[in-house]
Amino acid sequence: MNVRRGALLPTLVALLLIPVFVFLGYWQLERAREKRDLQAEYDRRASQEPVRIGGEWQSAEEFQFYRVEATGRYDTEYQILLDNRVHRGAPGYHVLTPLRIRDSEMRVLVNRGWVPLGPDRRQLPAIETPTDALTVRGVATVPHEGFTLGEPSPLTRGKPTVWQQLDLERYTREVGFPVQPVVVLLDPQAPGGFVREWARLDTGIAVHQGYAFQWFALAAAAFVGYIALMRRYGRRARMGGDAP
Repeated sequence: MNVRRGALLPTLVALLLIPVFVFLGYWQLERAREKRDLQAEYDRRASQEPVRIGGEWQSAEEFQFYRVEATGRYDTEYQILLDNRVHRGAPGYHVLTPLRIRDSEMRVLVNRGWVPLGPDRRQLPAIETPTDALTVRGVATVPHEGFTLGEPSPLTRGKPTVWQQLDLERYTREVGFPVQPVVVLLDPQAPGGFVREWARLDTGIAVHQGYAFQWFALAAAAFVGYIALMRRYGRRARMGGDAP
């Protein structure tokens, strides 16, 4: 085999893989930076005075990451149980209950926390809900629909419906009453909730940084391997022999 021709394939492979590895490393660092910046903005907004949620529809940006409060009564007719929520290794649900804002038809969904799965999935957990008027306090988040297997089940009036992810647009369309475009993460100290250990937005930064290190290490290994191989080709060329 001609030495120069033999060196062509590893050169092409190196030119392809090394930039890809470096790109993936920087992408992971960017993901870590985004989470860090998002957490900083969350902390800044959550430290301010609570924003009142009223009976008129407001944009999500007016609420997102701010501490909020709303007064009204829980409406148990269209509760959602978000499936596949894990707490300390145990499977369960997040309980989302609409709060009817006082003197209006407007609702806002309140994530009241985690409850265990129970004996099996055919028997839903019993959900106790306060019936008196109350003021709910927590942090407002904008739900993002994730990957689901199949279509969500239709909402069942008077009985909790199990969804894998919250589709707020579909929820609003099916219930027929207006719903604010955020979900309130109920304060851990507030009554009427369940287990509430809300994950920080910067969770996983160390994982992204670890992946970035792995990609950069692969790029470095590919570069070192390529240089070593080219040196072998160079020695063969000087000796007038074929590449190994």
